[in-house]
Amino acid sequence: MKTILKVENLNVELEGEKIICNLYFEVREGEVLTILGPNGAGKTVLLKTLLGILPYQGKIEWAPGIKIGYVPQRVPFVKDFPISIEEFFKLKTKNEKEIKEVLKLVGFEENFLKKNLGEISSGQYQRILVSWALLGNPNVLLFDEPTSGIDISGKETIYQLLEKLRKERNFTPLNPPEAERQSRNLTGLTILLVTHDLSVIYKFSDYVICLNKCPICQGRPKEVLSSETLSKLYGQEVKFYEHYHAH
Repeated sequence: MKTILKVENLNVELEGEKIICNLYFEVREGEVLTILGPNGAGKTVLLKTLLGILPYQGKIEWAPGIKIGYVPQRVPFVKDFPISIEEFFKLKTKNEKEIKEVLKLVGFEENFLKKNLGEISSGQYQRILVSWALLGNPNVLLFDEPTSGIDISGKETIYQLLEKLRKERNFTPLNPPEAERQSRNLTGLTILLVTHDLSVIYKFSDYVICLNKCPICQGRPKEVLSSETLSKLYGQEVKFYEHYHAH
């Protein structure tokens, strides 16, 4: 698998405060990279920097032609927002076929488009944001705490959805048959995920960066995550358990 993102000696300073220091990492096609750390550790700043929103020093090199989808943290869920789901999607594209395709990918039928955003649950709203990010057929999806403010059952659904998208979504406008996928060596989505949810790391991530402004550790989760590492990262004893999904 080729490298899709290379970051070298990344430093970010905002209003005179050092937010990220001396960060190096690479991401390859189809991988899931998780960024883990306490509040104020620079996780959201890192995503915004990778998107080119914030100034930085160092090197951020995306593979040529990469398209990125982004789901930001805590997009407000407004119950009386006077817009239908279909109108919301059409703010980004008028391609009805693509809208229906991404809606189906996150588990909704076509008639769901007629609902108002304010009618749906917070978990359904989060899935709508994921499908919004999928418009334009991105190669990379950036998620900033995708389960923030969602109940436990909703969290399960979102992580199952991300795992499904990772395996099934490809770099072509429509998914080809499996034989064609293998013959063309197509790779699933690359995902960069910010989360506080320690339980999902082993199940979902290929690589983890433990960040508290400066990197504390990074590598394969089973190789680098330990109670000692997490204590150093969070400043207290942290326990976590492997997370299993029913299939």
